[in-house]
Amino acid sequence: MAPSEEKVYGIKEVYRPADTDPEIDIVAVHGLNGDALKTWTAKNGVCWLHHPDFLPKYIRNARVLAWGYNGSISALTGDKPSKDRIHHHAQTLLERRVDEPIIFICHSLGGIIVKRTLSYSNTRNSDKIAHIHTIFTCTYGILFFGTPHHGSPKAHLLRTLQKLASIAVPQRIGQFESDLVSALEEGSETLQNITDYFVPLMKNFCIYYFWESESADLKYTKERIVSQESAAPIVDATERTGIQADHSGMVKFGEKDSSDFKVVAATLDKYCGEAPDMIRHRWAETMQSLAEQRRREAMERRRGYEEGPRNGPQEGKQVIQHM
Repeated sequence: MAPSEEKVYGIKEVYRPADTDPEIDIVAVHGLNGDALKTWTAKNGVCWLHHPDFLPKYIRNARVLAWGYNGSISALTGDKPSKDRIHHHAQTLLERRVDEPIIFICHSLGGIIVKRTLSYSNTRNSDKIAHIHTIFTCTYGILFFGTPHHGSPKAHLLRTLQKLASIAVPQRIGQFESDLVSALEEGSETLQNITDYFVPLMKNFCIYYFWESESADLKYTKERIVSQESAAPIVDATERTGIQADHSGMVKFGEKDSSDFKVVAATLDKYCGEAPDMIRHRWAETMQSLAEQRRREAMERRRGYEEGPRNGPQEGKQVIQHM
């Protein structure tokens, strides 16, 4: 049975293998003005995330989850414009505790949110919030589709939304703009900060960059929404390739035999085969490291308690003598 067409906010399971318990979660995160299910659905109605002839044929040990959030920038698209910033969405994605391997599939802004989620998760390791650290520990791979790692010209984004979401852009761009849009500008300080925090963590993940090879029809012109340089930076130990589609179409696979889908399916098949052993090893190392950190913290607290009473009276005596 296909998942319902209702608007999805939060996590929704869209596929689970019938004959085995899943070992891995594949989590799909849509982009700006996107939808948890429609973003991944082709014009012929095929949603490759759960259609039996598509992804489920390649991931027999994984389930597929779609994560939805309000990425709207105009009430004309059906939702009130999102007032949340990237960090707010990242924190929402962290609400679920996990202990199984994760592979993220990200379109456009979704990749920026996942990067922020992972860098934030990495820093949350104190005792009371250590559960937030689990997403960082369990993430094995990330597929970035058209993610503007270095931004995209604002005019391109606005014109794209006008065409793809069938909305009329007001004459005054300021009326249309949201924090999510401005964060994706070229030279955005927000993007630069997210990248600076994420780059040192990249060695922990398998990363595949995909860029759009075709220009989008923007009514009066045709342009790529996110450049190849921004979507697929050249970084050691990462993979990259182009998808023969425009920015919106690059995550809508309607033909099971298309070369683009086969590259994506083969990558996910490979990651699903490698992830369980790697994450079990990483989980054991992380738990050992956190336990050692707890012991050090406990020793420091105990040392503080022991030194406190000894120092207190001595300091008091010195004050009395001085007086």
